[in-house]
Amino acid sequence: MSHLVRFSVSLEKELLRRFDYRINEQRYKNRSEALRDLIREDLVVEEWQKNEKVAGTITLVYDHHKRGLVQKLTALQHEYHNIIISTQHIHLDHDNCLEVIIVHGKAHFLDQLASKLKAVKGVKYGNLAMATSGKELV
Repeated sequence: MSHLVRFSVSLEKELLRRFDYRINEQRYKNRSEALRDLIREDLVVEEWQKNEKVAGTITLVYDHHKRGLVQKLTALQHEYHNIIISTQHIHLDHDNCLEVIIVHGKAHFLDQLASKLKAVKGVKYGNLAMATSGKELV
């Protein structure tokens, strides 16, 4: 069972005003919920920095007509098959594809795969979104 602890925080008035505005925009019910999310986000970053077992998504946008591109992307994914859970391939239009690759493993390997995929000539956009396995978060 989780035990709540109350604590106080001192902030400049303008900083608090801006924080309240942002959490209102994001539909938080109160400051506590927003602070919990900020803390969790920081803990996820720490998991990645410590090379823990984490999860994430790699998003790619590319022109599938680019000679050899699809084969290079597929070959790289096969090299890292042990960290790839799933892929989703979507045809955005006649030329462009969106691929989302769900990954789970040591942070270093996820980052390595994302960097290699983004660097393939013909990839128009690549992004690695960090997530967590959730085991260390409350």
